[in-house]
Amino acid sequence: MSPQNATSNFTSSRYCAKAHYAAIPFGLLSSFELLGPPLLCGAVIGTILNASGILIGGAIGFVRRKAFPPTTEAFFKVMLGVFTVYYGLRLTWLSLDGSGLQISKQLVILILSLMLGKLTGRLLGLQKLSNRIGRAASERIVRASAAKPGQSGKPADGLKACAALFCAAPLGLIGAVTDGLSGYYWPLAIKGVMDALATLGFVRLFGWGALLAVVPVVALQGSITLVSQGLLPFLEAHSSGGHELVNSLNGVAGMMIFSVALVILELKRIELADYLPGLIVAPLIAWLWR
Repeated sequence: MSPQNATSNFTSSRYCAKAHYAAIPFGLLSSFELLGPPLLCGAVIGTILNASGILIGGAIGFVRRKAFPPTTEAFFKVMLGVFTVYYGLRLTWLSLDGSGLQISKQLVILILSLMLGKLTGRLLGLQKLSNRIGRAASERIVRASAAKPGQSGKPADGLKACAALFCAAPLGLIGAVTDGLSGYYWPLAIKGVMDALATLGFVRLFGWGALLAVVPVVALQGSITLVSQGLLPFLEAHSSGGHELVNSLNGVAGMMIFSVALVILELKRIELADYLPGLIVAPLIAWLWR
């Protein structure tokens, strides 16, 4: 593979990697739309979709050796941004419930959770950790791009680089939580498309090693989803009479997912990883403010 093709392959997936760093009465209707069909609630649907995207993208990458033209890349970029905006704001909208006064209270909890979550994340250095992981993955990608024609990067480097990018993505962590608590697997479905486009380019650089990243992705996101499902009865038991704690978490998660779209579309640089503690802060504030 020529250095020019390698560079083109890397370019075709770079915005996917950037997005990784850088998700009846109205109350009953909201719960139904969030939870979905009962059969989906006990399964890791989002993780399955994400894993399928990686495998499909890798398979296409082996067959299609030519990178997408810039117009196609721009189309995928815009569409991913649009769907991320929609499903992020939709999740926040569905989490709001009750009278005008109650909704105002929920919005205050949302804002406080984002602010305190950002402060906590900065103190913990989550974004700095995410940046270090991203730089380590980028170094392996650059080395593979500089390989001689006809050579691919080491499969082990492909596994490490892709696993780092796919597992450290805030959208994946947020989506795994919403999938477990509410069956809202759309963020992980979007991430599945993003990972598919990224894997399509990475298999040209690393070969089959890039496909192995599906294993840590399934292990991490699937575990988060199952743990979140286990926490659901606890959160509902400590709600004053409804889904206040889960709704508060979903509201914050929706705004974080919306922020991912700003990164995808390159409209604003946001330190997404620093906001992750807001997922814990939101139900805590909602429980204290009952």
